Amino acid sequence: MKKSFPWSIVLDVLALLLWGLMILRYWWTGRLAVLLHPDYHWLAIGAGWTLLFLAIWRSISLFKSQRRGSNLPHIALMPRQWSLAILLAVAVFGIIYVPRPFASDAALARGIADPVALTRSQPRRFVRSTPPEERSLIDWIRTLNVYPEPDAYTDDPVSVTGFVIHPPDWDDYLMVARFVLTCCAADAYPVGLPVELTGDHGNEFPADSWISVRGKMTTETIDGQRRLLIQPDEIISIPEPDNPYEF
Repeated sequence: MKKSFPWSIVLDVLALLLWGLMILRYWWTGRLAVLLHPDYHWLAIGAGWTLLFLAIWRSISLFKSQRRGSNLPHIALMPRQWSLAILLAVAVFGIIYVPRPFASDAALARGIADPVALTRSQPRRFVRSTPPEERSLIDWIRTLNVYPEPDAYTDDPVSVTGFVIHPPDWDDYLMVARFVLTCCAADAYPVGLPVELTGDHGNEFPADSWISVRGKMTTETIDGQRRLLIQPDEIISIPEPDNPYEF
């Protein structure tokens, strides 16, 4: 009796192969940093190589002259063909799709974190002696979280980078912001500082463009709240960094 072509094994191999290639593609193209904290990259890369190994191991059965079926009972929530179809569709989409970092619309939708209530941001290190001009954006937010009196930082030099947000009803200010990643993109949350605008700077720097801001700190009442504000000496456009997140 002529044996039928082992389509089930072929689909298994294809699903494993595509999922492995999808994960490794994100690694090879540098897009893994957009999805996952660097501390967990090794886990994703290891999973990608493991899936490729399993695809090779599974494909060996295609070339065996005899294959023995399994009589063990198998319980599934849906037909096996449907499960494989879903796995293959997701893998193909993942290979085609180019992940992008979150932007201003996501930041406004999630809400800019209030430094005073920012308990999710646990610093790897916190050194109060760090010169103000060397603090990153998240360093400033963490500093405010420890000592949330904005007037204490008046005239401190500042130099930060981030993407532009134009909050509603902010005609004289923009916000320089970044997303903080604690594990993966699903738990990313935005932090930012307002920047005073002069002249036509608001039109010069559209939402989601990346800027470097250098100036000094001051305080201003914005939306009825006394806030730390960057009074810029220089605002320049910069390319989006390879890794746009803070950690």
